[in-house]
Amino acid sequence: MRYLGSVAAFLGLMFAAWLIWRDNPVAILRLLESAGVGLVLAAFVHIFAMLPNAWDWRILIREAERPSFATMLKLVWIRESINGLLPVARIGGEIVSFRLLGRVGVRPATAAASLVVDMQLTLISQVVFALVALGYVLEQTSSDPARVAGRLAWGLAGLMPVLLLFALVQHARPFERAARTLNRITSGKVYALVGKSARIDQSIKLIWRQTGVVVRYLFIWQTLQCFGLALEIWIALRVLGSDSTFGTAFVLEALIQLVSSVAFVVPGNIGVQEGGFVLIGGILGIDAPTCLALAGARRVRDLLFFLPGLIFWQVAERSVAPQRSTAVKPGNVNGSDS
Repeated sequence: MRYLGSVAAFLGLMFAAWLIWRDNPVAILRLLESAGVGLVLAAFVHIFAMLPNAWDWRILIREAERPSFATMLKLVWIRESINGLLPVARIGGEIVSFRLLGRVGVRPATAAASLVVDMQLTLISQVVFALVALGYVLEQTSSDPARVAGRLAWGLAGLMPVLLLFALVQHARPFERAARTLNRITSGKVYALVGKSARIDQSIKLIWRQTGVVVRYLFIWQTLQCFGLALEIWIALRVLGSDSTFGTAFVLEALIQLVSSVAFVVPGNIGVQEGGFVLIGGILGIDAPTCLALAGARRVRDLLFFLPGLIFWQVAERSVAPQRSTAVKPGNVNGSDS
């Protein structure tokens, strides 16, 4: 397990190299060269996806401890940069975010709960958007609209067990049970870090009980985030010479996001992203060289946007001093997150 990320990254790199070699690397390089500065424009359009992401994560934090929007935007930048470039299986960014939230005055249980619910709701929204994208693909390739509607309805119905599972998990006190075991193994270090884990479970329940917050997160802010990511893809396709529509870009992005989440153990989605673009883009009528050039454009985005994010993370680690004034004293029941 220790070397799983490294092995996955190596295999992904080999697979990506094979795809590029198979599909005319010269043509791919020419497409990227012809796009030129347009790739830089497409990369920085990513900010339009980060803005709603920062806002929806922020509203999951209780108002008394809620950081400023600018702070949350910086944390989103750091989290995405770590998950996008480092071999951390897409959870290293969450760990760093947890620590940095504590340094700006957010209690450990509140910070952990916001991160857990953020990941839960993001996964649900990705599945919903992927189903909508699949419905679009089926509609384009099928002459029977009723059959497409039926398949989509079955797909949405399949989400119900997932939503039910999330609801049941909130009442099973998973963090309290897990932390008790870890606390015994680590001689009390877990409770020293986050306090009684029952506070995390209670904080998660409190967030899920805020129906308006959850609904706005799923149907407004996550939708805006997906549109921002689709805009990034659409501009990249345009500068690469493709005449694909925005709808095609939306479908491509929605399915790529779901594939990336499923393959979270592969650092940076190396190989997974390239293979996903070729497979899904081929279904949508985009030729393989353009799909691989699009994957290359996404890598350009990572270097231009996320590499500075890693540098900013190191600056933030040194410049933000822990705020102990809001820490909860061990015996203070009234100061808990519940």
